[in-house]
Amino acid sequence: MTLTDEKICTDLALGASQYHGAVSPPIFQTSLFTFKSFESFTESQKQEREKYVYSRGVNPTVHLLEKKLAQLERGEQCKCFGSGMGAISAVFLSLLQSGDHVLFVNNIYGPTSQLLKHLEKFNIEHDVVDHNMKNVESAIKDNTKIIYVESPGTMLMKFVDLKALATLAKSRGIITAIDNTWATPLYQKPIELGIDLSIHSLTKYLGGHSDVVGGAVIGSHELIDTIFEYGHQLNGSVLGPFDAYLILRGLRTLPVRMAQHQANVSKVIEYLKQQEDVTAIHHPYVESGEMQTIVNSQMLGYSGLLSFELRQAHFEGVSKFIDALRLFKIGVSWGGFESLVNSPIKNDNEAQLKEQGIPLGLIRLSIGLEGAEAQIADLDQAFRKIKA
Repeated sequence: MTLTDEKICTDLALGASQYHGAVSPPIFQTSLFTFKSFESFTESQKQEREKYVYSRGVNPTVHLLEKKLAQLERGEQCKCFGSGMGAISAVFLSLLQSGDHVLFVNNIYGPTSQLLKHLEKFNIEHDVVDHNMKNVESAIKDNTKIIYVESPGTMLMKFVDLKALATLAKSRGIITAIDNTWATPLYQKPIELGIDLSIHSLTKYLGGHSDVVGGAVIGSHELIDTIFEYGHQLNGSVLGPFDAYLILRGLRTLPVRMAQHQANVSKVIEYLKQQEDVTAIHHPYVESGEMQTIVNSQMLGYSGLLSFELRQAHFEGVSKFIDALRLFKIGVSWGGFESLVNSPIKNDNEAQLKEQGIPLGLIRLSIGLEGAEAQIADLDQAFRKIKA
């Protein structure tokens, strides 16, 4: 993380002087903007990507957030949405047409995969490959339009060599997009590595307080302009000004929060390494060899999301451990103050998980900000309970 990133996160950007000395940006809680003349109104309509006309297009509070996120990601432009899936949907709906192919690389967030299955009825096909670059190259088709990657990937936190992926895609004229939510723009900058679009669920670390839902896409002026016209204006997944304010508030503490998440997760992982009921840990902190080289070349730090494999690899064993936790709350999402626990296993999906290569004993932890000592104590009493 650079000083520039800290300044982007904490600076008012538009200047406090124009807000009567206020240290927080104002919330422009309005649906529309009026004009002094009909001519100025019609001219602004022609430039609705830059001019404030209607808050489904551009709103000053949301616009400030978009400028900050574009700067953090080193991208030219950003567009914010009402959810992470709103952002992801906008990318596919804006850039794909009938006959196109999407290649998913690594473990992908479930609803993203579900969306592409839905698009099959419009003659848009997709395939999934692991993080091995040879397999990626072999899976590219003549009609591949987008390569979509998660790195680290969902659940198993595996890494992809983003620079190699971007180089390969550019040689074939393919657009690349990444869900960069896990790392945040502080700890991974895919656009600098050659990736075309970086996508975020603002619900997670960027909001940081589990009280707002949002999404963002950052990239070139050309791509974001297309996404704005079709995936934002017509799809209508709009981020409201108050939600944008909450995310701007979250950005101001992002550098210190991420540093603490990283400090806590490293201590928790060291504890998990010593547990006989843990058969594997999935997080970049534990990578070695070639994968560690890739991690060091493209990441500036680690977030607090990890997974581990419980020796009792069945629904009953996972349930007993999770139910024994007290500090860690059971729930979806991650990235807030509170520590959370979840697992992909259900009482009827073991065959499906095996097919997907997901270990049956996998448990995901979101390491929050309560402190590593309290988190480890809770895990320790849960491990003792499953042995009793």
